[in-house]
Amino acid sequence: MNINLNDNDLMTAVEAAKIWGLNESYVKTSLRQSKRKWPEGSYRKFGHTLVVTTAGMEAATGIKDPRKK
Repeated sequence: MNINLNDNDLMTAVEAAKIWGLNESYVKTSLRQSKRKWPEGSYRKFGHTLVVTTAGMEAATGIKDPRKK
């Protein structure tokens, strides 16, 4: 399986929060408090950076990707 790291569906937690218009700490807080909202494989920590997928953000927030409006 090849993963394209340039894919717009992968973003840091801070970038994702900005795109969805949420507080920068939203993703970390959501994962700590409501991990079950996040589909398996929709987030991963690389060192100190948390990377999430569009599908994960949509599932956690209930809001479709604002970039696709």
